This record gives sequence, structure tokens and C-alpha cells, in this order.
Amino acid sequence: MEDNVRFLVINGPNLNFLGKRNPAIYGAETLEQINAYIQDSFKDDEIEFFQSNHEGSIIDTIQADSEKFDGLVINPGAYAHYSYAIHDALEACPIPVIEVHLSNIYKREAFRRISVTAPACSAVISGQGKKGYLLAIEKLKDLV
Repeated sequence: MEDNVRFLVINGPNLNFLGKRNPAIYGAETLEQINAYIQDSFKDDEIEFFQSNHEGSIIDTIQADSEKFDGLVINPGAYAHYSYAIHDALEACPIPVIEVHLSNIYKREAFRRISVTAPACSAVISGQGKKGYLLAIEKLKDLV
């Protein structure tokens, strides 16, 4: 493992509404608060954050920026359940990728239990809330 590593954290649709959208499932913290929590937990590492509600912007970021980083954490939001385009971008990604979900998608509605993006990732962390991002970065540190 390198001493100083660079990670990209991508958050998909509606995650900009954290703290407002269904706090019983997603928690009361905003995305900005979660990003600060992640950054504070890994002060020695460089972490960049990107959020978009647009599938194409997420794909463009994976394609254009992934080679600048040692690992990628992605919470694709609802795109996890139907975006084969994001799957394909992740599959072509030259760095390890960990998929994260704040809620336990396996205890939710039937359509949320299947992630089409997960097979393109090294691992999936689901149901750990904001700590899932930290677990993902720790796992990525083992992979780089």
C-alpha cells in the first residue's frame, strides 16, 4: 500500500438530498457532513468527491478521472438497480472500485435488492450508513 493515496468518491442521484429525504432510512446528515466525516477520517489521504443526479455525468467522471486516483468508491443510488451503462464504465475502470449503499438494499423493496453495477466492483458494502464509506476506503487501501 502506498503512503499517500488518492480516492474518488462518487455519489449518484438524490444523495444531494440526504438529511431531507427519508431520514429513517438514510440518516439525518447531509452529504456535505458525510463527506467531511470521510475526509476527517482519512486526513493523510487525498479524497475528492463528486455527486450528480445525471447518469452521463457519472459515466464521464468515471472515464475521465479514474486514472488520476488509486481507488474509487461509488454510491450509485438508484442507478445501481438499472444502469448497465454505469456498470460498463465501472467494468472498464482501471482502478479498484467498491460500491456503497447507506441502507441495507437486501432488506428493502424487491427492485432494490439487485444491483446491476455490483458485478463490476471489487466489493459491495450495504447497510452500514456513513461508516460504509470508511469501510470501503479501508478495503481499497488493502487493494492498492
